[in-house]
Amino acid sequence: MIHLDYQATTPLAPEVRAAMEPWFDKFANPHSASRWGREAAAAIEMAREQVAACMPSGGQTIFTSGATEALNWALQSSMARTERRGMVAIVTEHAAVRDTLECLESRGADLFHIPVGADGLVDLDAVRSAVNRDTAVVAAMLVNNEIGVIQPVSEIAAIAHEAGALMVCDAVQGFGRMPVPEGPDLVAACAHKLHGPKMIGALWIRSGLKIEPFIHGGGQQSNLRSGTLSPMLCAGFGAAAKLAAERQDEDAKHVQRLWHAAFQALGPDWIINGSAEQRYRGNLNIRREGLDAARLLSDLRDIAFSLGSACASGSGRPSHVLRALGLSDREARSSVRLGFGRYTTEEELVDACTRIRMAADAQRIAA
Repeated sequence: MIHLDYQATTPLAPEVRAAMEPWFDKFANPHSASRWGREAAAAIEMAREQVAACMPSGGQTIFTSGATEALNWALQSSMARTERRGMVAIVTEHAAVRDTLECLESRGADLFHIPVGADGLVDLDAVRSAVNRDTAVVAAMLVNNEIGVIQPVSEIAAIAHEAGALMVCDAVQGFGRMPVPEGPDLVAACAHKLHGPKMIGALWIRSGLKIEPFIHGGGQQSNLRSGTLSPMLCAGFGAAAKLAAERQDEDAKHVQRLWHAAFQALGPDWIINGSAEQRYRGNLNIRREGLDAARLLSDLRDIAFSLGSACASGSGRPSHVLRALGLSDREARSSVRLGFGRYTTEEELVDACTRIRMAADAQRIAA
């Protein structure tokens, strides 16, 4: 199997596995006062520092079960702390943001989606027009999970703050691959998009910001997020973040080489969805006229790639992200997402892209 679905999940780094393995046998509760418990707690705090080093400066990093929990907590607590009822989000946000905001809307809040251009990027004047003195929270993701475009997070945060609103950033796809910009009040990240384990994420909280706990029952993590932490998962997240920070430039250069190799192998008949410039290059979302992308996926079962977000892959609906770019249903259904990164070799990527091109050619001939 050739894995070209890095936006869905990434292979576990060997260094991460090595950091986790001792904790299979060390079963101590990190919240226990025993010697073993203190050892586990120390490992968790070291991991917390490693994750925090990839976040904006200052602040507090709290471990969660993943980015979905972190985003639910960030958005719901942002609304709970104020009488304001306005919520503003980019229309291409991940379901973890969209669905949470729609739930809050059903309880009486007001939700406004900011449109994007054909390049997938938000216009800052549109943000200014959407944010007002009733806005409690503005949500913007750093790197889009479907098309890879990079939004101007710091500028959006400044507009939110001018109106007295909080800014929540879903940094999952960019965390560790690029610096998380200064400006957001709350930042969500997770480990498994960064060669770490699943079921562990983090919420970064700006210094001085007070939010209500999301989970009660034990008072762990400064009484902000109760529940017994897993030293194994935390150590894995910490090791993944540390490794990503050390390899950030090297990984970026590797991804850039892969991007160019993919285009050469695919040929000239493909169109990039979203900006080609303001983009994380490990996300190649492309379309081809007349392509049946679902059939392509079925024909190439030993290549793992995607038609859109893995978190909404079973809906059968065209991607809301691609529709927001102005694509028709037909164009959206002719699109595929290829995701690659640190452990993708140029040889396997060229092989996969060549086979994708040949299968697409075969569809055209058959038609």
